[in-house]
Formats: sequence, structure tokens, C-alpha cells
Amino acid sequence: MYLFQYALVFLTSLTLAAMLTPLAGRLGHRLNIVDRPGGRRGHKGTVPRLGGAGLFIPFAAAIGLAAWRGTLTTGYSTDDFTRLYGLLIGSSCAFLFGLLDDKLDLPPMPQFVVQFLLSLVALASLLWLERFTLPLLGYVELEVYPWGAWVYVPLTIIWMMGMMNTVNWLDGLDGLAGGVGAILCLVLAVHMHRVGQPSVALLPLALLGALLGFLPYNAAPSRVFLGSGGAFFLSYALGSLGLIAGGRVATVLLVMGLPIVDVAWQIFDRARHHRSPTQADRGHLHFRLLDLGLSERSIVLLYWSFCALFGLLALIVSSRLYKLLALAAIGAVVVVVLAFLSRERET
Repeated sequence: MYLFQYALVFLTSLTLAAMLTPLAGRLGHRLNIVDRPGGRRGHKGTVPRLGGAGLFIPFAAAIGLAAWRGTLTTGYSTDDFTRLYGLLIGSSCAFLFGLLDDKLDLPPMPQFVVQFLLSLVALASLLWLERFTLPLLGYVELEVYPWGAWVYVPLTIIWMMGMMNTVNWLDGLDGLAGGVGAILCLVLAVHMHRVGQPSVALLPLALLGALLGFLPYNAAPSRVFLGSGGAFFLSYALGSLGLIAGGRVATVLLVMGLPIVDVAWQIFDRARHHRSPTQADRGHLHFRLLDLGLSERSIVLLYWSFCALFGLLALIVSSRLYKLLALAAIGAVVVVVLAFLSRERET
């Protein structure tokens, strides 16, 4: 039964995304919501920034279809419905604010304020980082642990804001953020199905279909960009999906380890050079590799391969200690590479 539902949700979002993304591109041109060459981007010509519509609408439609058929909500408790509403309401608000930013090109501060407010939406809808894994101790469930809400509330805010900034900053090369997001969705769907949460697995499958329908138009040379609408929606959805089924934090961290460490390095590197962490530059790893002469497609494929490898590792390795060691290895490798490239640039 669930294989049919999986296929229905996936194909619905895939088909709608393939149909709506070029229409969103045409609308972007008509409304003059476009990116022009210059700055960090090296694309040619004007490229519309309304690609997020080709993700959000198919995602919402596929979830609506599953809910209408009763498959998505089978066995849902009141708390499960609350989390689902949190995913849908929060992602809708993220998408709408992103569209506003696409049109007005807002400064960083309003974006951070909205990210914080979206994190509060997650908290209000029970999307909490209430448990995490310590390799030698197993699960620590914060809702029954002595420190309680004063730990899981800030952890959830850090998690959601961190995911939103990671995806936003990752969206620097054609197809990069969308491809990494698709890999994470596939890994989450497989993991949720395997642990006996088939109805929850429909959620990442809906996003996976939308991303795969969108990517042919976003791959280099891109005909439409995610834009802030797409980046905000995608980041909120991915952050929520990592929490919605009891917390798949280690899985998300393994898949997203490379871009997360890159973001952390950029914050550190800009601070040590007395620059604002929000000041955009070409310091990200994907831009540094591009400046070294690698082609855009090669860099994107390298990122996808790296994230897919560690996603596979998350699925086949059961030892929490080994997962922790893998995370440490990702961090060490990326930091060493970035430190070397930073030194080469300074000299």
C-alpha cells in the first residue's frame, strides 16, 4: 500500500514542479524579479529568481493530496497534527517572506529577525530538538531530562536558524543547494521508512519530487534560480523534516556536514578579519574552488558526491560512535582545506 502512496506523492510533486518551474521563470521575467551578472555570480544574462514557486506549490499540493486520501495522517496523534501544521505554516511563511526579499532585496537584519520568528513557529508547533545522541550514552531525551526547556528551546532556535543560513549560503552555484537538499530528502525518506514511519516518509518524498522536477531548470547553465523564496522555504522544510519524526539530527548533520562546516568557517574567517559575518564574499568553499579553475558542474558534482557518500554512511552505519567520528572527519577535512585556501589567497 505504502509503495503506491510513495509513488503517488513523489510523482505528483515531480510532475507539478517540472510544469510550474518554467512558468515561474517567465513570471519572474515579467515582474522583473531577476538576477543580473555581477558580484559573486558569474552567470550570463538575466535569470529569474522565482524558482521557489516551482518547489513550494508542488510540495504543498502533494502533501495535500496525501492528506486528502487519508494516507498521510493515518495514525496521527494530536501532537503529530501540530507538527505537520508547523511544517506547512512555517514553510509557507518562509516562502512568502523570501518572495518579498526577492522583490525588495532586504538587508541582512530583517532576514535574521524572520529566521528567529520562524524558529519560534517551529517551537510553538512542537518541532523541538528534544533529543540527541551521545555516542557512549545513547539517546538523551531533553523533555524528561533535568535541564528541560531551557536547553531544547535555544538548541531548536540554533538548529533552525543554522539550517536556514546554511542552505541560503549554499545557494551559490547552479543546482548546488537543490541537489544537496534532494540527497538529504532521499536519505530521510529511506530512514523513516526503515524505522517504521511510512506516513512521515511521505513528507521528504514530496520535497524530493519537487526538487528533482526543479533541478533540470536550475542546473548549469541555470534558467531559473531558487531565489530567497526557494532558499527560505527549502531551508525551513529541511530543518523541520530533521525534527518532525523524533529527531534525525545525526543523519542531517552527516549529509549537510560539508556546507555546515563551510558556514562555520566563514563566520570565523570574517570575524578574524574584522568583517561582518553577514558580509557576502567569495570565501565559501564552492567559490574558492571555482576561482581555482574547476568548472561549476565539477564542483556541484563533487558536493553532491560528498553529501551522498555520507548520507549512505548514515544509513548503513549503526554505531553512534562511528557516526560521530565521521562528523569529526568531515569537519577536520573541510577546515584544513579552507585554511589552506585562505592562506594561499592571503599570500
